[in-house]
Amino acid sequence: MSTLLEVSGVSVAFDGFRAINNLSFHMGGAELRAIIGPNGAGKTTFMDIVTGKTRPDTGTIRWGERGISLLGLSEARIAREGVGRKFQKPTVFEDQTVEANLLVALKSRRGPLAALFWRARSPALDRVGALAEQIGLTAHLARKSGELSHGQKQWLEIGMLLAQEPRLLLVDEPAAGMTPAEREKTTEILVEAARTRAVVVVEHDMEFVRRLNCRVTVLHEGSVLAEGSLDHVTANQDVIDVYLGR
Repeated sequence: MSTLLEVSGVSVAFDGFRAINNLSFHMGGAELRAIIGPNGAGKTTFMDIVTGKTRPDTGTIRWGERGISLLGLSEARIAREGVGRKFQKPTVFEDQTVEANLLVALKSRRGPLAALFWRARSPALDRVGALAEQIGLTAHLARKSGELSHGQKQWLEIGMLLAQEPRLLLVDEPAAGMTPAEREKTTEILVEAARTRAVVVVEHDMEFVRRLNCRVTVLHEGSVLAEGSLDHVTANQDVIDVYLGR
């Protein structure tokens, strides 16, 4: 499996606190990965570094088959390169319909002027229909997104990111605040998305991580403490001491 993202020897400190400490991490092009660890382990900072929000002090981040460096690129350029990020709190256009949200998010080469006069054509509507089916919102396309449940808004935001056709999707605590049925659907959405792209899920909920049935990376004090299946890492004494035993 070819490597899509390769983080090597990355460190970053804030006011003397080392949030990421000589971190190395790599992912293939179509893979689902869960990242777990105690508060302050560096999970959010890791995503900040990959998306260009935070610049590391040392190390390299290589991306794609050409191995281009993400360091020094703007957040917008990294997004155009195919890195999508979903934050814990969903951000959708609540006064617009589900369909309108997905249409706005579709990947295209429209410039600002062309976007003003753009009208949805059949291929775009077909794509929106496919996305709505994938995220379980086909029956809600005409509803304003502000009327959706918390879980449905999460799905819509994932759909909006998928509309941009990212090669890597970073998702922060998607199961938080969801009903059991919503969590089950969220699992399906993420597993399906990972068939054609890399998906990283940062999550505290071990039951949800188990449902994902994927490789798990445990972070502690900004470094990888353990990696492997959930059963493998949860049997690791170091992981038990610093995380599971709390």
